Amino acid sequence: MINSFREVLKDLRQKGHVEDITKPVDIRHIAALVDESEKALVFHNVNDYSMPVVSGVANSRERIGAAFGCSYEDVYKLLDLGLSEPIEPKLINGGPVREVFITDDEVDLFELPVPLFSIHDGGPMITAGVTIAKNASGSLNAGIYRFLLREKNLTGIDIVTPNDLQLLALEAFRRNEPLPITINIGTHLAINVSATYRAPMNQNELAIAGGLMETAVRLTPGETIDVPCISDAEIVLEAEILPTGWTKPEGRFGEFTRLMGGLHWNPHVRVKAISMRRDAMYYALHMPWEVILPGAPNREAAVRRAFNAANIDLVNVNITPGGSCYFHAIVSIRKRPGDAKQAIMAGLVASDIKHVVVVDEDIDVFSGTDVEWAIATRVQADRDIITIPDLRAKPLDPSLHITPGRTPITSKCGIDATIPDDLPRERFERIEYAYAGQVDIKNYLGDSEAEEQVGPVADINIFDLALRIEALIEKKPLYFDALTKKFEAEGFKAVTKALGELHSAGKLWQDIQGRLCLTGTDFAAEPPPSL
Repeated sequence: MINSFREVLKDLRQKGHVEDITKPVDIRHIAALVDESEKALVFHNVNDYSMPVVSGVANSRERIGAAFGCSYEDVYKLLDLGLSEPIEPKLINGGPVREVFITDDEVDLFELPVPLFSIHDGGPMITAGVTIAKNASGSLNAGIYRFLLREKNLTGIDIVTPNDLQLLALEAFRRNEPLPITINIGTHLAINVSATYRAPMNQNELAIAGGLMETAVRLTPGETIDVPCISDAEIVLEAEILPTGWTKPEGRFGEFTRLMGGLHWNPHVRVKAISMRRDAMYYALHMPWEVILPGAPNREAAVRRAFNAANIDLVNVNITPGGSCYFHAIVSIRKRPGDAKQAIMAGLVASDIKHVVVVDEDIDVFSGTDVEWAIATRVQADRDIITIPDLRAKPLDPSLHITPGRTPITSKCGIDATIPDDLPRERFERIEYAYAGQVDIKNYLGDSEAEEQVGPVADINIFDLALRIEALIEKKPLYFDALTKKFEAEGFKAVTKALGELHSAGKLWQDIQGRLCLTGTDFAAEPPPSL
């Protein structure tokens, strides 16, 4: 069973998703190189550092799916399995991460190859640290936070967003006590995904990860603090969030919004010990894609649960990269009267989603063109756009007006881009090209042999053909294409001429759907009274 970061990396390498860089590289160049690469990169020779750097493992949908052995679109199913069938972590003594142990004055964070990401960052940031803390009942909480390197044993931590770790740190601050934590770098992607899930306070994210991996996350007790660490991690920092209050500058940093975040005020973290594998690799979680893409299945799962609770027949969900895999949800449904607006309300209360677009099942939620087309052709703004003010907001939303000391609020919006119930369905019938799927352009290009062509048919009696068509459409209206297929032996041109004869005789008409029929029959469309 794959339960470690390096096993995931090995599996991805075998599947062709990893590129090894053996040439010397400046650590300042790593972020830009990963951004340019179509694969995850392993830098084996980083100038001035003895440890390899891995980055880009989860910065594509295809790669995340490959890491979990399924399509990216099905990762949410594994997450649901982890939520419904969690496996509690297993406590062992030791493990690979205890092969090297450094404490006291020997702790030197500057020996870790922590890259610089953006030119405006406040300094090198640890980005892939799965942080574990204990609450008062002894339950474990896991999340991913960034740590700004300050001194050889001191970092900042960004916990400005309201969450469980912030609450635990606040409680310790009020007691004027440090909060012990372990920072686990280089863990199975299932742990990273679960750590970003907003679970209830007493629900263990590590148990969710166990359900996702179908095997228990292995923990080992802390050596200098009373908090366990992940025994199969590459590197572990045993540390304490100091009771300094939210008074220390931290940041700036390139955030999941693909924008530079501002300077935040946060506590400091004192690192008491470093534990690692003998041949440890440093995992630098590449911003923003390795943050937003693994987090999308969490929000998709939340949307699916909300829709299920609202009894809405959901077809598909796309938590879009354009919305930073956080703010935007495109959902397709099998609509009953009232369902579209109900779906908007359900989507807006799921996670911290800001904008929801609801479309019919014929719309591909993963096609921006398809969704935009639905909005363009099916929406009336006064009827189909809903706004709701004064809802909980994500503090990193740059469009907010932030008031210090107050939880930020936002306005949310939903767009009903489904076909209106009170309009004729034929208005929304898509173009379907004649003979699509029956012809192949490759047969007409280059030196390939052309498909057999039916030549013109000689001596067709157009008048006789017109009578046969007349008899046919008297019983049932037919589209022009259907008629050409019915009389394929006579040929396209002969059918058009025969229809011309019927039209000139005043016999040819159309029904409301545009099919050909006879004048004066029950099928014949009638012009509007105003005409």
